[in-house]
Amino acid sequence: MDDDLLQYGRGVISRRGRSPCRRLTMASTSLNRMRPSQSRSEIRLAVVCPMANEGPNAVTFTRKVLHQCSGFAAVTFLAVIDKASTDNTLLLMEQYSRNNPDVVVVWAPENRSAVDAYIRGYREAIKLSVDWILEIDAGFSHQPEDIPQFFAHMDEGYDCIFGSRFMKGGRITQGNTKRYLVSRLGTMLSNLLLGTRLADMTSGFELFSRMALEHVLDRGIRSRAHFFQTEIKVYCRNLKIREVPIHYKSPSPRMKSSAVTDALLQVMRLFALRLTAQL
Repeated sequence: MDDDLLQYGRGVISRRGRSPCRRLTMASTSLNRMRPSQSRSEIRLAVVCPMANEGPNAVTFTRKVLHQCSGFAAVTFLAVIDKASTDNTLLLMEQYSRNNPDVVVVWAPENRSAVDAYIRGYREAIKLSVDWILEIDAGFSHQPEDIPQFFAHMDEGYDCIFGSRFMKGGRITQGNTKRYLVSRLGTMLSNLLLGTRLADMTSGFELFSRMALEHVLDRGIRSRAHFFQTEIKVYCRNLKIREVPIHYKSPSPRMKSSAVTDALLQVMRLFALRLTAQL
């Protein structure tokens, strides 16, 4: 299947070409073009959610997320599914989308990693010309009940809202000590070397204005593993950002050595760019 084909309900829509991204050089300013008088009912929202081997939970999770996304002018849930999913997740989501026009299944067999799935979702969201893009993991590792606080703070004019497991009110349950320490140490190292000051530099669950996400994609995401979430936060460090506490449940107990190697290489690459004033 062509990698620019997007499945929508029963039909298949071809959306070729990429919206031009602007090279933005603003520092310590907001890119959120929401007017002070603009209400939630005028905002168009996209939810980017990669899915793999979710089974019946895929539909249940989608329903719960959409329940938390009421009051917008339009909401589109982008379920990005690729060959990493070997169960019936794709079939179930296609069936669900037929009677729910706000759900779009993006079949992306060309993906080589989870990072590819997120980037494909980001690009599809931008093609929809939405105002805000919410990124969330499936499988209830992120809790839909945490979503409203993202919207509440975005209403205040922020460019990005980042979920944090380590700030006051945040927590991790059903995890293991090794993954906790890796995330904590990764945050400390990134803040030390890259000039960031976030409580959690390695978490997903994020909300972006469209211009902020275009800014990130224009810089280019080089990491092919978990570090891509940190890389995104680094590119946003001079924008108007805020963290909110989230409950993260059941993180994967495994982390490949290649992911750790990728993270170290990318940290040093970004540190070098910072030293030469290119970051």
